[in-house]
Amino acid sequence: MKLTKTSLALSLSLALTASFSSICYGQADDLNHSVAQSMPKLENLYLHLHQHPELSYHEQATGQRMAKELSELGFEVTDNFGGYGVVGIFKNGEGPVVMIRADTDALPIIEETGKPYASKVTTTDADGKTQGVMHGCGHDIHMTSLIGTAEQLVKQKANWQGTLMMVAQPAEEMGGGAKAMLKEGLFSEFPVPDEVLGLHVSASIPAGKVGIVSGYALANVDSVDVTIKGKGGHGAYPHLTIDPVVLAARTVLALQTIPSREISPLEPNVVTVGSIHGGSKHNIISNEVKLQITLRSYNPEVRLQQIAAIKRLTKGIAISAGLSDDLMPVVYVHEDETIPSTYNNPELAAKVKTSIESEIGLDNVVIAEPVMAGEDFGLYGLTPQKRPIMLFWLGAVSPSQYEDSVKSGESLPSLHSSKFAPDYPLAINTGVRAMTRSAMDLFNEK
Repeated sequence: MKLTKTSLALSLSLALTASFSSICYGQADDLNHSVAQSMPKLENLYLHLHQHPELSYHEQATGQRMAKELSELGFEVTDNFGGYGVVGIFKNGEGPVVMIRADTDALPIIEETGKPYASKVTTTDADGKTQGVMHGCGHDIHMTSLIGTAEQLVKQKANWQGTLMMVAQPAEEMGGGAKAMLKEGLFSEFPVPDEVLGLHVSASIPAGKVGIVSGYALANVDSVDVTIKGKGGHGAYPHLTIDPVVLAARTVLALQTIPSREISPLEPNVVTVGSIHGGSKHNIISNEVKLQITLRSYNPEVRLQQIAAIKRLTKGIAISAGLSDDLMPVVYVHEDETIPSTYNNPELAAKVKTSIESEIGLDNVVIAEPVMAGEDFGLYGLTPQKRPIMLFWLGAVSPSQYEDSVKSGESLPSLHSSKFAPDYPLAINTGVRAMTRSAMDLFNEK
């Protein structure tokens, strides 16, 4: 049969497409098989980490285990960096530097999942009370996926060139881990990464799937303490006092006008009073009431607007009550705990999405919504070097549990819940494959 130029070009195009597709699927099959072989070891690592959780700033044994795992894979390892942080460097010829980060700390929660491998670790808090310790935010899956990815990239070192930088970061839950590692010289003592990748488990996406967010993914987070002062006295003679409880009630309501009336409705933001304490007895009007507030936003300018509004509103209410200058409210922002928003570089997010789709399939990659939770991962994109960063969501819910929730309308246990029990084998397998493919494609991009 004689082919025209057009039909010949079309035939060649189809052949090349089929060949490229077979290569991509072949690579996915190879990686899938390799990860499957590693799963027994990775599951054992996960169970160890889950059963030996450590709170923020106490991750000594966890850091030692991560350092040991990376060292055995051939990484140049630096431990106790920025606290109990670990940095592993694997140099594999000339090429880009790709950093992959996992967080290592657990939460002060008594686990109530009923799983046979549930954490039984306890500690004593500042008040002398016994407190449980649990990986209720999936950091054990993050760490296991990090080691699994490191292993696969070492196995595949003939297929990429560059420098792989693995970071096990402590104290994420307290907002201090990334700050400490950067302050100690993460981007000066080690190669400056061209891209920074991370993942976080999702309690609303089924295991086996990955969620992608382009642009703002997680929020600015601020903790603010407000001390509202007054003039105490007898509850039977309120006219002789200036009641700080009443002022606190006015303040709680006034604060809600910040997101609803002061900031543009096009700028997502939250002002939540999470704690209010004041007084000691039924018939005593106290001298002060304390509020604890969490602020959430994406835009850094909105964050500053929230803080300024809190100071103005609380002072205005105090003046309206007739309080003197020495009894003005005290507004304290915990700057050491401030977490910036996580902004996923759109170009990098698009690349990662394509890579993960090629590895686990188009149907297993979903477009996720931004959330108002916080993550200090965003700091890695705000250094003077302005590195592009990307954090994707790793589905962690058992698919059957997810389907039951959809049918019944009952909510699933959230992150930080004492009953959060991820489908860890499927989540880890998916996380390792997704992260390995993303890193390899970034190494080979140039």
